[in-house]
Amino acid sequence: MFSLPRLRRLALPALLLAAAAPGAVRAADPAPFDLPGPDLRIRVTRGTATLPIAEVPELAAGDTVRIEADLPADQRARFILVSAFLSGATNPPPRDWIRSAETWKTKDKDRVLTLTVPQGARQLAVFLVPETGGAEGTIASAVRGKPGEFVRAIQAINRASLDRSRLNAFVAAIRSEEDDDPAHLKRVAPTLAKSLAIKLNAECLDKVVDYQVACLLENRESLVLTDVHSSSLAETIAGAPTNLALQLSYTREAGFGYYSQYIAVVRDIARLFGAFSNPQFRYLPALGLRGGDRMSLLLDTAPSFAKPRSVIVAPMPAIGGDSPPRLRAATDAPLCGADPTLTLPVEGAPLIYSTDFAREMALVAGGQRVPLRPRADHGGYVVTAPLTGTGTVESRIEGRWGFEPLTGPAFRLQFPDGKGWTAPEDATLVVGRDNTLVLRGAAPACITGATMRVGDGPARDVTFKPQGDGRLALTLPLTEAKAGRVSIELRETGMAKPTTLTLRAYREASRIEAVTVHTGDTAAELTGQRLDLVERVEIGDLRATPQALTREAKTDRLTLTGTGTAPAAGNATARILLSDGRTLTVPVTVRPPRIAAALIDGSVRVEGSSPLTPLETGEPLLPAGATLRFAVRASGGDLAPTDTIEIAGPAGQTARLTAGPQLQLQGKDVLVAALDPAALGPSAFGPLRYRLARANEASDWRPLATLVRLPALQPVKCEAKARCTLRGEGLFLIEAAAPTRAFTDAVSVPDGFTGPAIEVPKPADGTLYLKLRDAPGRIVTLPAR
Repeated sequence: MFSLPRLRRLALPALLLAAAAPGAVRAADPAPFDLPGPDLRIRVTRGTATLPIAEVPELAAGDTVRIEADLPADQRARFILVSAFLSGATNPPPRDWIRSAETWKTKDKDRVLTLTVPQGARQLAVFLVPETGGAEGTIASAVRGKPGEFVRAIQAINRASLDRSRLNAFVAAIRSEEDDDPAHLKRVAPTLAKSLAIKLNAECLDKVVDYQVACLLENRESLVLTDVHSSSLAETIAGAPTNLALQLSYTREAGFGYYSQYIAVVRDIARLFGAFSNPQFRYLPALGLRGGDRMSLLLDTAPSFAKPRSVIVAPMPAIGGDSPPRLRAATDAPLCGADPTLTLPVEGAPLIYSTDFAREMALVAGGQRVPLRPRADHGGYVVTAPLTGTGTVESRIEGRWGFEPLTGPAFRLQFPDGKGWTAPEDATLVVGRDNTLVLRGAAPACITGATMRVGDGPARDVTFKPQGDGRLALTLPLTEAKAGRVSIELRETGMAKPTTLTLRAYREASRIEAVTVHTGDTAAELTGQRLDLVERVEIGDLRATPQALTREAKTDRLTLTGTGTAPAAGNATARILLSDGRTLTVPVTVRPPRIAAALIDGSVRVEGSSPLTPLETGEPLLPAGATLRFAVRASGGDLAPTDTIEIAGPAGQTARLTAGPQLQLQGKDVLVAALDPAALGPSAFGPLRYRLARANEASDWRPLATLVRLPALQPVKCEAKARCTLRGEGLFLIEAAAPTRAFTDAVSVPDGFTGPAIEVPKPADGTLYLKLRDAPGRIVTLPAR
């Protein structure tokens, strides 16, 4: 008699995963279908091919099914093997669709059921009935009397058997990880759950390693995902994408069309079989676990050999012809064909991992046919032999689903071609920020690592991402790097040595927003950012170098002057040379000839009297406290009342003279201006410049005068012979005094001199010559008697 010991349940702590469905089993309930029952040996023949039951997803009309009980040699209880084909809930089967065999007999014709699937049949029910008088007739009457109940029951236990296969595959994989590498479990558990459509409690992976397996497997019967039509399916999935729900509908097993939630089906089975039990027989559903030609039956309740005797109902494949799953690639990105551990990510049918329905699976690529092995923990099919190729090779998964051909998804495989990787000719790396560098090569998918080295510094890992058309995007961390040589090293599957590229990183290049010139001018103006890198600008005949750089908010403004003249209006282009050797080409805005201004007269008005009178009105000395009146003549267009004159001091101080007492229009081309130096501030001593400004343009800066501070001097007294005395306040403002214009025998005034008088040589011509600190290049004179 076959043994019926109750399997030991997993000794798991109360770190439980609550069941998501209303029909979930409580933690204290016994595990359903944990009693081993008898085995059946089943083989199916279609045409000239014969397959074991483990490789048969569905039966078809005309198939020959050979079924025999595989009972132990010491089996004492005798069982009758009864089969019944069913054709629908409202159509009782004819009597010749019901057959029986006596399992204890020695001849095959007596103990083996050899059946031919009739046309119109939709389900096959197989019963193991204890030997008793009239058992066959009782089963036949029950099946013919309530065909709809048996149809639903056979559908349910077949669905539950397939769901149980997924659950068993998940449990076996999780427990194998427990004894191997516990840390590895955290990485593979989500992939296992997705592949097998199992609900994953992600919180278990945050527990101490020793408790992770126990937590993941607690209440394991409630882990199988529910029917695709359940409105709460998306809410019950954890640790897997919601589109996984679609996969559950792709394989039409059990004649029902979809997977169902395992534990709910188990509860339904108990109710279904209770509907047609009677005082003589009680029907016990069994789940079937397939392996080769063997179907091992699992029972939920121990069978009884006293009235009511137990009738074991075995699950059988649905009838209706094979319906291969619509497998699809889980990625559209190319894969590395040179990878010896290549996995082809596949989704669409969890049964490919928990059953042998998909068989003879192979990858066809470039004339090669390489066997594949399904690995739920890898999330797809693993290539079992090396592949060869160059560049991009198209491939496809092929095999069989039961008796029928199965065409799987296509994949693009990439193989290194030995030519290495190249960077674009215009590739420019800029320090101060992360840079994206796109390289070209044959097999981006085969890159396993990338490093970067700046100069002779240490190597740093670089993030990379394969792109289409043989491109590889690298993100180079140059935020803290200095300009210079950058070496990039790429490690590639299938290549013995890494590929090395050497590029140069620069400071951030100038960003030119605009280049403006005026026709016939010798100057140009650039606006943009980082204009301090500009070394020279070439525009037609004009060769200009930087003169003045100013910054307004975030915009640089660079003025350049040089030789040659700017071209006339037209499509001009500027060639801009940067200090690091780079060259930029930028369109030029050519404006009409610029307005110009020339100083035509000037005079200084000093309030009160002064012993010093500046000469040379072309570039007069302007004493502090005096007023400078000057006139300019404009060219390049008539003057307007809105035109202004800008004055600039030596340290960048500016003053603007506008229409009014400060600035008066004499005629269409002459302006008369009055400048009070106090408008420039208290420290604007030295050379002053002016320019004429109009709207958004201005003339060149031109020299105007030199603003000086004058000492208050008394008349010079000279003794007989060779010496004179110079007295007054502010003598420190004098740099030197001499008796001749050539400054022979000059006397220098010490820095910080605070005395009231100094001795100077007596001039022969009665004139003492002075140099002032605010205008050391100018000579002023003072009478000496």
